Amino acid sequence: MGSKLYVGNLSYDTTSADLEQLLGEHGTVESAEVISDRVTGRSKGFAFVQMSSSDEAQAAIDALNGQEHGGRALTVNEAKPREDRPRGGGGGNRGRDRY
Repeated sequence: MGSKLYVGNLSYDTTSADLEQLLGEHGTVESAEVISDRVTGRSKGFAFVQMSSSDEAQAAIDALNGQEHGGRALTVNEAKPREDRPRGGGGGNRGRDRY
């Protein structure tokens, strides 16, 4: 198991500092980043947290997955590796080629 966690179903006003404090009760938090929308800057409701060891990450999962925080039941699990996704392109027809 790795030491990077996905934390989902966050309240939109949860900050990275809030996560550091919450997960810090279960080990050393190396980094915590709430993911935000590029355009609006508003939280997307999930974050990634790097713990200092896989044992601490597992302890955080065991303690926090399904627990309520900010009025919502958290989803805490091991972060999956990022998949390469094609960028841009596409967009569809949008009606320009109609006859």
